Amino acid sequence: MAKITKEMALAYHSNGKPGKIEVVPTKPYSTQTDLSLAYSPGVAEPCLEIQKNPDDAYKYTSKGNLVAVISNGTAVLGLGDIGALSGKPVMEGKGLLFKIYGGIDVFDIEINEKDPEKFITAVKAIAPTFGGINLEDIKAPECFEIERRLKAELDLPVMHDDQHGTAIISSAGLLNALEVAGKNIQDVKIVVNGAGAAAISCTRLYCALGARHDNILMLDSKGVITDDRPNLSPEKQEFATSRRDVHTLAEAINGADVFLGLSKGNVLSQDMVRSMAPNPLVFALANPIPEITYEDAIAARPDVLISTGRSDYPNQINNVIGFPYIFRGALDTASTSINEEMKLAAVKAIAALAKKPVPDVVNEVYHVNNLSFGRDYFIPKPVDPRLITEVSMAVAKAAIDSGVARKQIQDWDAYAAHLRQIMGQESKLTQQLYDTARRNPQRVVFAEGIHPTMLKAAVQAYGEGICHPILLGNDEKIAKMAAELELSLDGIEIINLRHDREAERRERYAHILAEKLQRQGYTYEEANDKMFERNYFGMMMVETGEADAMITGLYTKYSNTIKAAKEVIGIRPGYEHFATMHILNSKQGTHFIADTLINRHPGADTLYDVARLAEDTVRLFNQEPVTAMISYSNFGCDKEGTPVYVHRAVERLQNEDPNRLLDGEMQVNFALDRQLRDRKYPFTRLKGRDVNTLVFPNLTSANAASKLIQYMAGDVEVIGPLQMGLNKPIHFTDFESSVRDIVTITAVAVIDAIVNKRR
Repeated sequence: MAKITKEMALAYHSNGKPGKIEVVPTKPYSTQTDLSLAYSPGVAEPCLEIQKNPDDAYKYTSKGNLVAVISNGTAVLGLGDIGALSGKPVMEGKGLLFKIYGGIDVFDIEINEKDPEKFITAVKAIAPTFGGINLEDIKAPECFEIERRLKAELDLPVMHDDQHGTAIISSAGLLNALEVAGKNIQDVKIVVNGAGAAAISCTRLYCALGARHDNILMLDSKGVITDDRPNLSPEKQEFATSRRDVHTLAEAINGADVFLGLSKGNVLSQDMVRSMAPNPLVFALANPIPEITYEDAIAARPDVLISTGRSDYPNQINNVIGFPYIFRGALDTASTSINEEMKLAAVKAIAALAKKPVPDVVNEVYHVNNLSFGRDYFIPKPVDPRLITEVSMAVAKAAIDSGVARKQIQDWDAYAAHLRQIMGQESKLTQQLYDTARRNPQRVVFAEGIHPTMLKAAVQAYGEGICHPILLGNDEKIAKMAAELELSLDGIEIINLRHDREAERRERYAHILAEKLQRQGYTYEEANDKMFERNYFGMMMVETGEADAMITGLYTKYSNTIKAAKEVIGIRPGYEHFATMHILNSKQGTHFIADTLINRHPGADTLYDVARLAEDTVRLFNQEPVTAMISYSNFGCDKEGTPVYVHRAVERLQNEDPNRLLDGEMQVNFALDRQLRDRKYPFTRLKGRDVNTLVFPNLTSANAASKLIQYMAGDVEVIGPLQMGLNKPIHFTDFESSVRDIVTITAVAVIDAIVNKRR
């Protein structure tokens, strides 16, 4: 993880439009009629409907997808009481997380009021605007009364995430870790170090799951909380012990099964961990410095099951696993509250997700490391895309079953599809690719190391922890260019493939290639000449395992690159062709377009391979391929030219698998307009399905379509080209690719390399 400096943080928040969130229109506004509908006189009609039936606010306004993140700034992160205005960047950040993980809109509200009664009055006054209220960074003990009152006096979902978010995630982790340890929650002895809002809420939820009060010891800054201590708050009194033989953390933890730390760093020693029961659970959640480091805990007790709040260690307790999806389920049912049933449903859904097989897909963060339920994986990773369906649906069902839902969900499959569509938002997919690659960075060859864009991309990819770059090119020129661009080459390998010191490697590669292609007329001398070309040399590094993936294409002709790839790497068994795909991510969803780069004039056999490769690639992104084979005609209307090739490919694919969600040939408007297609062609295999995969009849149409969409729609995120069908990860760029484009393709190449190693 890149070190965050003060300068980086301030630039991030100030560059461009200050802040992190904005309000955007959701309805047309380009004509006078649009404006008359949006405001006067048309706006009067929904106002009158809401006056007659207040619940219609969910129908005619954004209320049903709008959450208030409200704080008075009295307990901001690790900064303490810094004031309402100073806490605004945090509240905006919470809004950002709501949006990118749950698709929920947010207004951040900073109330400059410390008096609980006045704060409650202010929140109640603005509550009609919102579908839910997320209380944030309010200090204890006032936060308990504020939340209790607002929950009682408002008919909206209200949750103080500092309390319940940590409680829900850690409870899921507790259930699973106890299962791994072979222990029962009713029997374990629990030590809670900390008595603030999160600690109290966690302990309450543990008890709701079966933990016994008499097995719990809670400590604050004065030591073990005993019931004979004067002036205890009601919350501390709730967990005060009658025992008189324990006072310190060292005494309390002796023989304990579970340690929950919500206090400060480095208060739990290795000797304390060694004194715990067998297979101890240590949840050291102080951030950024936990009560004990992961390394020290493991060194003290190899049998320990440990969680922290940090992303660089296994089993991270991160509130983002919970709050976007809890509110998502509450909002989608127009719930009047977030009750205990909904919170427990979230706990069980999160715990259950960690036990499910981890799919081998590129858009699931961390899922490339053969994770399976056990000591190092008993909590889902924070950006697992399945969370939005698993948790939101569980919460929504609990809301309906417990009677707090004003809206019933009838079609749960349709609801799940809607939630998955939310996860296809632009910022989510790219971030998942980066996060996944960071978990297991691979050795990536950048063939055109002397190109400034490629050089910048390699340095940036290394800085973001995505890969271990290997630059091909003249080392002196690269060093000079890096100095001019003020780029650090620390940690980056440079290979001057034409240098005398690489002679042995060139010779070795030449022998391997010549032997591989000897039946195709290749001689050793010809192969040796090829080793002075960066594409051949770099691909041989990947072929021999001296590198894991390669990026090329900024100024190399595609025809030359394709020829080298076929000769050195070869095409995957079962296929006769390889291809490329672009992913277009927009508000309309995620669409996969093939073939955008390789096959100029494909025949039926080529289109057959391209369609199968496209299906495989879409599945890697944890989506079910629904494929339309595109042409300028529909279903055999034209009996010559490219429509015939498409028609034959479709026939072969459908005969091969009668259940395949693929059809064509069809025009692109019929592919993308489900209602139009189903009305005009009700016989199609795609009936009732939204197409996400488009296979075009030739390179011109696919390439032109993808670039036209990029140009015409400013909110489209483009990922690609992604190579499909080679034996090993060789990925191509466009000559106009930006640094960020190349970094994204690098992340894909890293993931491709990891997946390839599993095959």
